[in-house]
Amino acid sequence: MSIISINPTNGSQIKTYTDLGFEETVQKIERANTAWESWKKSTRETRNALLISMAGVLRKRSQELAVLMATEMGKPVTQGLDEVEKCARCCEYYAENAEKHLSDRIIETEASKSYVTFQPIGVVLAVMPWNFPFWQVFRFLVPALAAGNCGVLKHASNVPGCALAIEEIVRQAGFPDDVFLTLLVGSDKVSKIIEHPLIKAVTLTGSTNAGIQVATKAGSVLKKTVLELGGSDAYVVLADADLELAAESCVNSRLINGGQSCIAGKRFIIEKTVIEEFIKLFFQKMKAKRVGDPLDAATEVGPQARADLRDELHGQVEKSIEKGAVCILGGEVPPGNNAFYPPTMLINVKPGMPAYYEELFGPVASIIEAEDEADAIRIANDSIFGLGSAVFTQDIAKGEHIAATELQAGSSYVNHRVASDPRLPFGGIKTSGYGRELSDFGIHEFVNVKTVYIK
Repeated sequence: MSIISINPTNGSQIKTYTDLGFEETVQKIERANTAWESWKKSTRETRNALLISMAGVLRKRSQELAVLMATEMGKPVTQGLDEVEKCARCCEYYAENAEKHLSDRIIETEASKSYVTFQPIGVVLAVMPWNFPFWQVFRFLVPALAAGNCGVLKHASNVPGCALAIEEIVRQAGFPDDVFLTLLVGSDKVSKIIEHPLIKAVTLTGSTNAGIQVATKAGSVLKKTVLELGGSDAYVVLADADLELAAESCVNSRLINGGQSCIAGKRFIIEKTVIEEFIKLFFQKMKAKRVGDPLDAATEVGPQARADLRDELHGQVEKSIEKGAVCILGGEVPPGNNAFYPPTMLINVKPGMPAYYEELFGPVASIIEAEDEADAIRIANDSIFGLGSAVFTQDIAKGEHIAATELQAGSSYVNHRVASDPRLPFGGIKTSGYGRELSDFGIHEFVNVKTVYIK
């Protein structure tokens, strides 16, 4: 079986890769485990120096890597450059903070000494998606390496070039051979990989269904998982909000990465007294975004990653319209052999429509009217998802209260779009997954939290 990389801008075939056989896959897992036997004993100084080196490699190759992302999955090059820089900052964050996060913690008991120490566990399998092909790998990989673990990657099958580039970057930075290896395999091999005794844990970013499958298999062999799954983030705009700020933030969130982001704002819930003005501002800003070739630095919205995903998104839009939603912008598939989809706005979105309940993974905004603040919060929480959320209001104390205690999500932002940051824990609740990445919470997910007691 082959893995084929296709350019979503024009439908052309980029390259064909050979799918690893299972015997070769096992050999790579064994190599990673052999590397771990030495890596787990490496000093903090060694790890920190290599993480700083990796940040340098990323920055040196940033233009090349941004072009690779644009070619394989359609991300505008300017956004690709930002993604590479974010990976570099993640390396620097853990070089500066891993020692503090992993320091022994003394606990006073009757013992002469008792404490918790954080020890590496071995080889972690990462199953990663295509939408942020570098960042979503690095936010697992960097804390894993900083903690003394090793990793193997099963990346999405439409970004094999990115997957191999990451392995090359780790090697180029000077890390020991085999501490991180890419497995060019199809999804059909993931279950058997999880079963392998040298795989100690699994992290997945992907759809809710993929998360259920991985969690089920990992649970059957008692291996820990961290799952960052789908989201249909609710952005609540209250009557007292700065509507210009809210509309700008909401549009930028909805269209980042062509709308293909788990934490993009997708459901915009507006108090009815200001919804007419908000729709006007939102429409103007959505319409002004430049759609085009992702290799053009002026492009703000590139193609969707694959034509089949674009067609699935369009089906959700059409079904929502059939049920009464009104499309006031976009909503049409352009001609040609490509995966483009225009920025699209649906208003009059109601329960029972795909645009209300489902995740629309593309540049489609669902505008939902709320009677008042309480109704807006109710609608925001009327979802199976719980990844990110935001509230816009000029009453900062009220906004903080709503964000902290009312909105059901793994993160809540006030007057700002949701974003991931190496300094802050990241993850969801409900069907958006469990566990956390980044910050000190992320580095503690895949370590042995070990009690030591001395009498």
